[in-house]
Amino acid sequence: MGRVERVPHGGEPDRDLLDFSANTNPRTPDGVRDVYADAFEDARRYPDDDYPDFRAAAAAFVGCEPEHVIPTAGGLAAIRLALECELEPGDAALVPYPSFGEYAREIRLQGASPQFVRSDDLLEVRTPLLEGIDLAVVCTPNNPTGEAADPDALAALADRCADAGTTLLVDEAFLGFTELPSAATFTGDHVIVARSLTKLFGLPGLRAGFAVARGERRDALETARRAWSLGTPAARVGAYCLRQADFVAETRERVARERDRLTRALEGRFDVVPSDAPYLLCDVGDRSVGNLLASTREQGVAVRDARTFRGLDSHIRVAVKDRAANDRLLEALGVGDEEEENR
Repeated sequence: MGRVERVPHGGEPDRDLLDFSANTNPRTPDGVRDVYADAFEDARRYPDDDYPDFRAAAAAFVGCEPEHVIPTAGGLAAIRLALECELEPGDAALVPYPSFGEYAREIRLQGASPQFVRSDDLLEVRTPLLEGIDLAVVCTPNNPTGEAADPDALAALADRCADAGTTLLVDEAFLGFTELPSAATFTGDHVIVARSLTKLFGLPGLRAGFAVARGERRDALETARRAWSLGTPAARVGAYCLRQADFVAETRERVARERDRLTRALEGRFDVVPSDAPYLLCDVGDRSVGNLLASTREQGVAVRDARTFRGLDSHIRVAVKDRAANDRLLEALGVGDEEEENR
């Protein structure tokens, strides 16, 4: 295995900038601070490595049984765990592009080879191409493009993967922002789902997530996961957040409304990719991405340089936040909101 580079991500360290480079909820559920504080005393002891309450909350959220849930320190930890268990040196894995750069990196770290397929085409990959492929990755909604996989098409791909003997890894880091069902409901034991809590609930520094699997794969993931894979505060806050149905419903409604508003405004200047996610991918055309990034920073706003994604060379990605923050984004990008102007 040659040298594997780290992957650039969103997330602005300068707290004086309004951060549109990371796709996290700007709000957190009421009561989270108290739950976190109450977990402090218990954090002086090792957590219960079975995590019964966290597993129960996660299972209810995605529609599986608690024993199918494998707690992890974030969605990326679930992805790493799955790839560690499923891939060996010399294996091949199908990876979408443009998409989350960590897939290819994590695959290479296992000594396997990523085989890139356009994200638009991945759901249509037929059985003959899957033969000889050890694992296929689907990101839904895809990052950075934002489109969610059609549930029927995803189920059909899962069936073809079963026929070909291919493990299907479904990354649902942003699926909680939609009403779409989770692949955690699929009954095949060749499917692994990775979930992140911290984007939907606005707590990326908490590092809480989980994998879902069945049969021998579930047993392999459960055996391989690190002991005490969630700290006590993460497990306690995570279980609490997963039960906040009203917060999730409000978040979905707000994101959909603001995403539509931003799309209409941004389309006046950029080509905007239709999205089901809490972010929008914008093609800036012949404008300089570097100059645009510098200009927004001068105005106190950080957006994501999407040129770091495979196959993109003239794009930025912007998160969808609340109305006041989104208005600042539009102002920094020099885009008017016709809806606001017509009031």
